[in-house]
Amino acid sequence: MPPEFFLDRNLGRRVAEGLRAHGWTVHRIGEFFPADGQDVPEVWITYGLERSWVPLSKDGRIKTRDLEIRPVLEREAVLFYLDNQQLPTTVMIERPVARRDAIHRAVAHGGPAAYAVRRDRVERTWP
Repeated sequence: MPPEFFLDRNLGRRVAEGLRAHGWTVHRIGEFFPADGQDVPEVWITYGLERSWVPLSKDGRIKTRDLEIRPVLEREAVLFYLDNQQLPTTVMIERPVARRDAIHRAVAHGGPAAYAVRRDRVERTWP
């Protein structure tokens, strides 16, 4: 069964819709937290991991912030982030879709780990 993903609020509604159109099962923070999750910067990852949802963000700094990376470490989970915060929405959708197999393999391999979803590959960047 393919993994389900929990999208950081910074990816937005259109990225979620685009991934869903490609057959991904994704959940948005705004579906579970008020104000689109603006007041839950560290809680959202724990919330998703408790449901076996894989976190996906566009902020690579996430792996350096203890409150956000700690649940990944404690649960030996994985998270993914896009390697460029300035990408157009279409590219934010195309990158993970193009790397779907590599992403699924990384999820199956387990963690703790953080991976950058780059233009041409998925690269482990933490720990």
